[in-house]
Amino acid sequence: MKKILLFVFICFPAIFSCGQLKQSQAIDSLFSDWDQPNTPGAALGIMQRGELIYAKGYGLANMEYDIPIGASSVFRIGSTSKQFTAACIILLVEQGKLSLDDTLHDIFPDFPEYAQRITIRHLLNHTSGIRDYLQIAYLKGFGDDDYYEDAAIMQWLINQSDLNFSPGEEYLYSNSGYWLLGQIVNKVSGMNMAEFARQEIFEPLGMTDTHFHNDHTRIVKNRASGYMPRGNGQYKISMTTLNMIGDGGIFTNIDDIRLWDKAFYNSTVLGEEFWNKMTERGVLNNGEVIPYASGLMIGEYKGLKTIRHGGAFVGYRAELLRFPEQGLSIAIFANRGDANPSLKANQVADVMLKDLLTESPDKIAEKPKTETPAKEYLPNQLVGNYEIQPGIILQLTLKNDSLHVLQTWNKQGYNIIKTKGNTYEIPGEKSLSFTFSDLKEDQAQTLSVLQGGTETKAKRKNEFDASGIDLIDYTGSYYSQELDVTYHIELENGVLMARIGNNPSTMACSISEIDQFTLGLGLLRFERTAGVISGFLLDSGRVKNLKFEKSK
Repeated sequence: MKKILLFVFICFPAIFSCGQLKQSQAIDSLFSDWDQPNTPGAALGIMQRGELIYAKGYGLANMEYDIPIGASSVFRIGSTSKQFTAACIILLVEQGKLSLDDTLHDIFPDFPEYAQRITIRHLLNHTSGIRDYLQIAYLKGFGDDDYYEDAAIMQWLINQSDLNFSPGEEYLYSNSGYWLLGQIVNKVSGMNMAEFARQEIFEPLGMTDTHFHNDHTRIVKNRASGYMPRGNGQYKISMTTLNMIGDGGIFTNIDDIRLWDKAFYNSTVLGEEFWNKMTERGVLNNGEVIPYASGLMIGEYKGLKTIRHGGAFVGYRAELLRFPEQGLSIAIFANRGDANPSLKANQVADVMLKDLLTESPDKIAEKPKTETPAKEYLPNQLVGNYEIQPGIILQLTLKNDSLHVLQTWNKQGYNIIKTKGNTYEIPGEKSLSFTFSDLKEDQAQTLSVLQGGTETKAKRKNEFDASGIDLIDYTGSYYSQELDVTYHIELENGVLMARIGNNPSTMACSISEIDQFTLGLGLLRFERTAGVISGFLLDSGRVKNLKFEKSK
């Protein structure tokens, strides 16, 4: 593949050499699995205080025409867009048109009473408690390819008579909050946020290839098509016809994102006070400071402060990682749904900042190995169900002597192989690992899933003896006024099956304890009146306590 021109604007001898980046070979090797013939890939940009010091494309922007990825290739960046939505809000605050203490009810009075307690600040920090509209769409029976518009989303949210939690009590990521922020920009500014951002951010910064994509029919020059794997090394096109912006929707490229990065360090357009507001972390009602600020995660990586955000939507994945004290930023935009740019960005940081990291690969290798290796478990000690969150189950089985993982919520399955000790990976995919621990009664009790530097622990969910329970009690139709949809639960061959509305596909329900069932979309908690089933509450990821009443 033709190599993309290497841009070097200035020399920083502490980390970089002038001319050719001395770490380029080590960095390129990190992307070798994406830089293959006839595969999508990613664009990488490494910046020092807003100056692009390395840009490289790996793989194809368009598989139909064999167009390679470059620094000018334009990608959808998913939730990495949230920082631009937040920027629009902060600018309106600076212009005196909005206050972070204004409530959702002040702007949209049609919301239920709880909107009087939700502030703009809650929406920015994901502490509002508002249920996620993408999950609501899923629970209503919409699939990835279904179409709906902003007006429908607004009505869905207004119909929600309750919240996941009281505003400010918890932090729970919600796309609804940022979609609403986009609607607030529309109303307060008097123009669509796409136009507001163009006038107030993109044009002043010279970001000519960046826009909020609120029209899926719009032609985008140098667009990288999105792809999803379909097995056996093949890919399928994965795009969307949805026009929502706010929680996502930004199209941009490496050339433009370095201008946004430069504005963080030195800009007459976006001043110091603007960035102070953008990076101010949220605070819960109990005084706990959370990592999330305004469309940005404030944290650290191996001892160094970071400001970052990832994104994932249809066939696109993105990460923008900034080390503000070192002036180093790493942007990775991918057009393949199996990519993990957050992990890749960490790996690039390992190369670029290895002498500054407290746990660099070299330093880890130098540590004396005094720990006793953990006992290796047998595959049959690992099989079973592991609950990531209520009703969200990873099912581990043995298939043809191989350990098989099934994501029960979307029926996606894959084999995993041992890499070391009790850690397993998907063959050829090192961005996701599964580690088993806590062997009791000859079974592992804990599964730790590491993805993109984020660890999720799942506890073993033991099977419940349902032999004395009459499953007929739970059959019937259940209506949710908030979703305006009916769930039908029927008994088929001794198994409870759930169906959403008129959707012909069904999901098996498995009992986890008395009056509680898990199925692919979450946890059903049945309620009784005078001993008779009267309805259930549904917990499903970013939607909690959704009420259904039995209609027959």
